Amino acid sequence: MRDLGAGFTYLLKGQRWVARHGRQYGFGLLPGLITLVLYVAALVALAVWGEDFVGWATPFADDWSGPWQGLFRGFLTAVLFALGLLLAVLTFTAVTLLIGQPFYENLSEKVDRDVSPDGTAPESGLPLWRELWISARDSLRVLVRALLWGILLFACGFLPLVGQTVVPVIGFFVTGFFLTEELTAVALQRRDVELRARLALLRSRRTLVWGFGTPLALAFVVPFVAVFLMPGAVAGATLMARELLGEEITGDDSQDEDQDEDQAITS
Repeated sequence: MRDLGAGFTYLLKGQRWVARHGRQYGFGLLPGLITLVLYVAALVALAVWGEDFVGWATPFADDWSGPWQGLFRGFLTAVLFALGLLLAVLTFTAVTLLIGQPFYENLSEKVDRDVSPDGTAPESGLPLWRELWISARDSLRVLVRALLWGILLFACGFLPLVGQTVVPVIGFFVTGFFLTEELTAVALQRRDVELRARLALLRSRRTLVWGFGTPLALAFVVPFVAVFLMPGAVAGATLMARELLGEEITGDDSQDEDQDEDQAITS
């Protein structure tokens, strides 16, 4: 339970950090806004032409009589849009990070320098095109894992009672885990931590990851909220990555934590 609270604290610390660094926050909003426009356009197109696509994909139902054709195709249209929405939620962070790689890389480095005892930040030393390639490749591999979980949970959603209660809760925890992986990847890739090692590192502190990622997944259901929280989420994930690797954190954030512990002791 302590790790669960610590994960949420890192999420708040990240938002506080960007609030104190307005210029970084402003630049960090741009990739999210671009991604939001693209996703909204795609979902609107899916809503407008989804029924036509389902009709084209199911020619065998053209001769069905009565209400069955409408019910069948209406159900498939609803499923198609639901899958599109799920895909949008699962991929929003990855696409935003890919579009905003230079912005978020710079933001993450500044966070590292701000809280590092010696004022330095790890650097990958790779050219931008190489970093983009690694980020896109790893994001695709994570997306495949997330989609497999999404399909499984979507199928379990049809189970009576469990599908309407337990499955959505599990879904947010799973989404939170993969969101955290994508966000911490910005800092961990600069430290040459490969995808497999990153996943193992996150699994070793699952409750910490859930405390950070699950509230974020709930907030990211609302696209506009996701845009405004993204810069702080990258900052918070950088702070959490330092703890996962056992790196020291100094500065205002650590002082805030010490003050909170002192208040808890005195109370």
